[in-house]
Amino acid sequence: MEHDGSVVIATDLTRRYGEGDTAVDALRGVSVDIAPQRMTAVMGPSGSGKSTLMHILAGLDRPTTGAVSIAGTEITTLGDNELTKLRRQHIGFVFQFFNLLPMLTARENIVLPLRIAGETPDELWFDELIANVGLTDRLSHRPAELSGGQQQRVAIARALVSRPTVLFADEPTGNLDSSTGAEILELMRRSVDDLGQTIVMVTHEARAAAMADHVLFLADGRIVREVGHVDQHEILKIVDELDVG
Repeated sequence: MEHDGSVVIATDLTRRYGEGDTAVDALRGVSVDIAPQRMTAVMGPSGSGKSTLMHILAGLDRPTTGAVSIAGTEITTLGDNELTKLRRQHIGFVFQFFNLLPMLTARENIVLPLRIAGETPDELWFDELIANVGLTDRLSHRPAELSGGQQQRVAIARALVSRPTVLFADEPTGNLDSSTGAEILELMRRSVDDLGQTIVMVTHEARAAAMADHVLFLADGRIVREVGHVDQHEILKIVDELDVG
């Protein structure tokens, strides 16, 4: 999980959808540098390019121009098979909707990425992870028997079980009530502080961005402001100034 220097580097990314008069430029020359063992938040209004940026950084989409490297490997030139292997080794995902398989128990959902890769979980790591996310007494439960917050904890554990270089989270609290969302944010913060995880989180919530070490503000496909760790009040002030909420 630990790497010297930056974990993810993106240089002058552009992403154009369509052609001619109907073309839409989702990204217009975005460069980012994601430091290890830090939480980076990406904020911006709908259509600002934040989800496009995350998908390109994670290798789920390819830029029209520009380059992305993860853990020192340039990913924009990789073939599909090589990219799949790299994602499996280096990248974890957490989404707004939990994407758990309903017929599997919590434990089976968590270890599924390892099973797909033909690997078995490191039991010491698994036990530490489960204790950290607070699921020790829920491993035999299926998703329908879990609360929304517990399901998101399962999704986070699933993303972390393979010890990815970087975890990408797309609106991870967007489908949760306020208090449960706060618990999930605290859990993600602890995974950075206690487990050394690197997280890139797309969010529209000031309270979520205030948990981050670094915040990027996007508007119209460009980064328009960057700040270090600031409180929720300062985040809201910046959003208001930039009109990027």
